[in-house]
Amino acid sequence: MNKQEIYDYLNSRGIRYEITEHGAVYNMEDLSSVALPYPEADAKNIFVRDDKKRNYFLITVKGDTRVDLKEFRRRHGTRNLSFASADDLSAILGLIPGAVTPLGLLNDKESSVQFFLDRSFLDAPGLIGVHPNDNTATVWIKTDDLIRLIEEHGNPVCLM
Repeated sequence: MNKQEIYDYLNSRGIRYEITEHGAVYNMEDLSSVALPYPEADAKNIFVRDDKKRNYFLITVKGDTRVDLKEFRRRHGTRNLSFASADDLSAILGLIPGAVTPLGLLNDKESSVQFFLDRSFLDAPGLIGVHPNDNTATVWIKTDDLIRLIEEHGNPVCLM
């Protein structure tokens, strides 16, 4: 799904959302120059794979959180992890680097990517800001709605 297809999908599901359009951002540093209405709800997304390229993980945390892949591996019992390639990102999630988002899981035809979400996104107001499969906008939706969409698609969701 592209950006417009994501909006259409959210509308068809009756999910309320707000859009912040902005110039293309490729990392959290780029995003720091954008005036966001809910900066505390902005997400950082990391797409990683194990060393055998058998298991893929999308890790979503608060924008100012550092992800320690060695600690993640220890806590979740995975093999060694590294960032997935741009080719893997395109083939599995239909995304480009800089546009990684949980909404990309809707493009995961085999629902094989495991989604790990920072449980603090459930804290009031329960909002999360993610790209709509394009890094020129941020969509603000209720975290519960995002989790439900991902689970209904068939991807495993783990709160951390």
